[in-house]
Amino acid sequence: MAVQAKQTPSVKKTRKIGGDLSLLLEVLPSHLLVTLEREPDLEDLVEVVLDFGRQPEARFFDRVVYLDALEVTRQDLDDVVSRLGPFTGDNRAGIERTLHRISAIRNRIQEIVGLTCRVGRAVTGTVDIIRDVIETGESLLLLGPPGVGKTTLLREAARVLADELGRRVVVVDTSNEIAGDGDVPHPGIGLARRMQVVSPELQHRVMIEAVENHMPEVILIDEIGTLEEALAARTIAERGVQLIATAHGITLDNLIINPTLSDLLGGIQAVTLSDDEARRRGTQKTVLERKAPPTFDNLVEIQHRDRLAIYRDCATVVDRFLAEAPFHPEVRVRGSDGKVQIREAPQDSRHQDLSSSDAQVSASEAIPVPGRTSVVRIYPVGVSRIRLDKAIRELGVPARLGDQPIHADIILSLKAQRKRQPKRLQEALDEGVEFFSIKSNTLTQIRNFLRNYFRDSLYREDENRRDYSFAVQEAEDAVIRVQRKVEPAELAPQNSYIRRLQHKLIQGHGLHSESRGRAPVRRVVVIPREI
Repeated sequence: MAVQAKQTPSVKKTRKIGGDLSLLLEVLPSHLLVTLEREPDLEDLVEVVLDFGRQPEARFFDRVVYLDALEVTRQDLDDVVSRLGPFTGDNRAGIERTLHRISAIRNRIQEIVGLTCRVGRAVTGTVDIIRDVIETGESLLLLGPPGVGKTTLLREAARVLADELGRRVVVVDTSNEIAGDGDVPHPGIGLARRMQVVSPELQHRVMIEAVENHMPEVILIDEIGTLEEALAARTIAERGVQLIATAHGITLDNLIINPTLSDLLGGIQAVTLSDDEARRRGTQKTVLERKAPPTFDNLVEIQHRDRLAIYRDCATVVDRFLAEAPFHPEVRVRGSDGKVQIREAPQDSRHQDLSSSDAQVSASEAIPVPGRTSVVRIYPVGVSRIRLDKAIRELGVPARLGDQPIHADIILSLKAQRKRQPKRLQEALDEGVEFFSIKSNTLTQIRNFLRNYFRDSLYREDENRRDYSFAVQEAEDAVIRVQRKVEPAELAPQNSYIRRLQHKLIQGHGLHSESRGRAPVRRVVVIPREI
């Protein structure tokens, strides 16, 4: 029997307290167990993948092993399915009183052609890194890519809150992933109660039922992903129940610009300011503001199994984000000795993906942008927002997606659309927003643009520093002339960033200012208070 292995990126091993692995092995085809039992680190098995017409795979933390030279047959798949309970609406089945999960892939006529048999383990010690946050009684939202341990942390939080802190805890378990299959919950959730969900689209109803019928002090939910679930979460929080949940998203930025789930952080609305207020703030007349109080008090980005970024007071964080003011999450890193180090993170670090995937650029390979303190807002036109966001996170550049052209620093478009600039973009271009184009809508083209832009910006910034100092001095001189002569003073044309600096400086002297003209000759005019 030929056995091959291929290397995958290494991932730090977690601390296990067992996982009834033998019960999962019993449902697999018997001829595959011979190879599995030879593995010295069988306890580190992550999942077994059986796809019709392909070699069966066993995936470990740091490698993949092919279990047989022969391809998986329909009989193999049927044998496994016959040993399981029924598959639910989300194409998942389980093994009673275990955390193991078997997920099915079906063809167009709903026949099973693939199975992912994932090992479930209850893990202790995972919640210690944020235990103080959980004990406050404030609601907490967990974000992070798949496989970083969000569900494991939820399960451990349920046990600690119910067993060690004596709180009334209810787990809304949509796919039986938190408390396992069967009617009796897995001991991994301790004394917490579990409510199962008949179908994923009914999760929001069960969330409301939990708070109305069972008087919980804490409710835990895995994967809030729809508007109905976001509204149900708000209902729970408004009734004074502590809510701990995970959501579809990787970073705080992703969630704020997500039209479906942004309500979890209070939602976003466009507000039109009066001329005086816009001048006082030194902003454009249309700005983004938070619409309501956030559902969650705190947010945690799980960047890696042993590295978290904690954003406390989500209301303040979102307000500062929309105002483009710097804010620094509290970063916690758990070392190999189990000790947790707490330190402040640089502003742009939240864009770096710290997972060990070889498809991503490590922090040491990220493009250096010394001297930059602001985040560049990029508005894509004809360019995939998903690919652009992925490239930003891979390269670790200080950028994020813009929500509207007028609020962006850069408009990134395809060359084919350059001559077809929509009318809604013209206002942004008139305001001096930079326009760039790429040949095709591919991840490679987007990465190349980001690399070139942020490298070139280092040289541009050196030149702009001279422009900044000149523009600031010119504004200060104009303020003195206006105060003496009480008549308007017009400054030299500048780009939108320098004009914002000038507006703020003028405002600080108690005078008014406004921008006049169209790019590239748009300039600031200093206006006396009496006019």
